[in-house]
Amino acid sequence: MKALKWIAWILIVAAVIIIILGIISLIMGRGLFGFVHVVNYFHVANSLLLLAIALFVAIRINNLEK
Repeated sequence: MKALKWIAWILIVAAVIIIILGIISLIMGRGLFGFVHVVNYFHVANSLLLLAIALFVAIRINNLEK
């Protein structure tokens, strides 16, 4: 379970970095890394955050069963 917790935290950090890149792209008014639409950054960040939440819920459920 400790490995899953680390993976979840890594996903959260990656999502925060992607959100920051999306905000920078929005402020600059042009795409970074070839992404034309800023919303692409937030779609990826949303998916990573949902996956991290699912991992935390799975860890929590496993701890309650013990």
